Amino acid sequence: MDTGNTNMGFEKYYSLSSLIAEGKRREQNLETVSFDLFDTLVIRRVHDPDLVKLPVARFIAAMAKREGIHIEWEHVQDLRDSIEAAERKETGKSFDDHEACYPNYMTELLRQVFQKEDVEELLSQVTAYELFMENQMLVPRGELVDWLKELHKQGKRVFIVSDIYLPSDHLRILVENAGFLDYVEDVISSADTFLAKASGRAFPLLMEKYSLFKSKWLHIGDNPISDGLRPAEFGIDALVLSDPSEKRRKGITKRYLNYSLGRPFWRGRALQQLMQPHECENVEQPALYREGYSFLGPLVGGFVQYLAEQCIDRGITKIFFLAREGYTFKKYWEKCMPALYPDGGLPEIEYLYVSRMALAGASCAYKGLLQSSADIAFLPPGNKDFRDLCRIFKFDSEPFADHLTRFGLAADTALSPVHDGYSPENSKSFLRLLKDTAFQEEVKRQARTANDALMKYLENVGFFDHSQVAVVDIGWLGTIQRFLYDAVSHRDDSPRFFGYLFGATRGIPYPESPENIVEGVIYDKNRFNMASSSILYARDLFEEACRAPHPTLNGYKLTDEGYELEFRHVDDTIGKAEKEQDEYFAPLQQGMLDAAPRYGAASALLGYRLHDYRPWFNYMMLAKLAFPRTSEIKAIRHKHHLDDFHGQHNPNVKRGGARLSLWEYSLFKLRFSPFLRLRLFLRHLRNRIKD
Repeated sequence: MDTGNTNMGFEKYYSLSSLIAEGKRREQNLETVSFDLFDTLVIRRVHDPDLVKLPVARFIAAMAKREGIHIEWEHVQDLRDSIEAAERKETGKSFDDHEACYPNYMTELLRQVFQKEDVEELLSQVTAYELFMENQMLVPRGELVDWLKELHKQGKRVFIVSDIYLPSDHLRILVENAGFLDYVEDVISSADTFLAKASGRAFPLLMEKYSLFKSKWLHIGDNPISDGLRPAEFGIDALVLSDPSEKRRKGITKRYLNYSLGRPFWRGRALQQLMQPHECENVEQPALYREGYSFLGPLVGGFVQYLAEQCIDRGITKIFFLAREGYTFKKYWEKCMPALYPDGGLPEIEYLYVSRMALAGASCAYKGLLQSSADIAFLPPGNKDFRDLCRIFKFDSEPFADHLTRFGLAADTALSPVHDGYSPENSKSFLRLLKDTAFQEEVKRQARTANDALMKYLENVGFFDHSQVAVVDIGWLGTIQRFLYDAVSHRDDSPRFFGYLFGATRGIPYPESPENIVEGVIYDKNRFNMASSSILYARDLFEEACRAPHPTLNGYKLTDEGYELEFRHVDDTIGKAEKEQDEYFAPLQQGMLDAAPRYGAASALLGYRLHDYRPWFNYMMLAKLAFPRTSEIKAIRHKHHLDDFHGQHNPNVKRGGARLSLWEYSLFKLRFSPFLRLRLFLRHLRNRIKD
């Protein structure tokens, strides 16, 4: 049954729909309807409202540290609890309700922590963050809020009445954020008068202050005593919501949070539980959106959270988000960080317009064409000869003809072993060519203009104003960071590079030095982790999902005014295919970005870091990338992928054509080939062990 008479003068309802139906049945004879706020008009993502206090304690401890005061956040929380308890005890001497008022006890807490009397500015900052975190944890109950709005339109007097330590002006901020402040006459908190619903003292106060009539007044809440018995004793009709589905949800959340205390595997699951949409947020979304929100969103969240920690620890003063994937990382950062770092202290951030193609030539202006750079150029199997090098590095091939001839080479000599006509002698001759001074002087001459334009662009964005910078990219070889460092390292004011890649495959060894460091965060080949290596199954997926909406940058051009960024055309076949892919993946990217503020708030509340989430993240990647359902591959895998380094030559399959990966198989084989996923995973495992 949905209702049951408690024999105490009020009725209890076990579903929101039945309570609203009864309320609507009575509304014609009502002048006033008052609502409880928490667990009635809004629910919390967490099972225990006191958990919201924990990130606030961390915030206070962080601010104290900035002022040279070292205090653990746990001590801050203990102080808050004791000061609040003391205020409640003191209040109980004069009032029936042992209530507390947030500004009072928080002021005292800040005075004790910071050892000074004037804490007004600190109180303002702490209050703003606490209300921000409360807002992040609150979800309006759409059906009940809709009915509240209907009552307002009918001319009913609508009030919100809450027993809580937050005063009414604080509650109004929460209600406004929930979207229904304009539909209520007033918001009343027990913190203002110390007269609460729990004792029944709030109802006579409201009746007198607002000239209300008990006979035409209905109160709705979730507490059988405060929202049921007390108004009934005063002669007000009351409806009490006892929602078993909501209790079950809270029970699940509590279980995951408790598990996470002792078992690190569950910390990522607890994170996802707190990120889940509820009530009116829980609307039907495309499958790609759900994958972006639930899978990619947490992974990128862990990545940027780790990035922030590293920058603070290492004193890095600016982050440059590189390439088109960096565009999305930067947007995620902006949505995520307000919850994680309310005290500030974060480096400046900027999106840097760079690409492999744009930087390739500029990287040769002072160091020449390095062997490692040439090796990278010949990694794509579509690249065959010196003409492909000239295309990638934007060289004019004609001035090199005599140099090639001197070493027995021609522009069309096969330099890649996967193409017909290749001979090991070709590679030996090419290596000798790379050591030739005259050849390298021509390389530097042709590359200088692009480098000069790049320098003007970097100067304009303040790249050289910092001694240490973080350069952030999706991965995989660190090619963009490699080219960027080679392009700027000749300058005395070149900053120290700290490279952070989403995944580092390191197929070609990175030339690390004290001035140029690179690290893979979610996956790094140098740190063996079989589960996270499953990212190699679908690298294109991560690139496409994070890609910026603008075309690829082709290069930098000197102009009379300084420089110009040159982007590739989008009206050709490749450009149209790329646009089609962007449109297809738009829901995936939107889901990922919508997850950002939820990740920030959930991780701030939990107090966990990427290290804590890794076991769950590894499980997710293994399940989604190595052992996905066929329907998941069908929905998620890319349709078009632009590799601007890839040439037009067809390799000889017998000479080393790549074998298909799981995400490249036909849907028929994905469904019906026996043990396909297991066989490919065993192959993947053998390859990783060999690495």
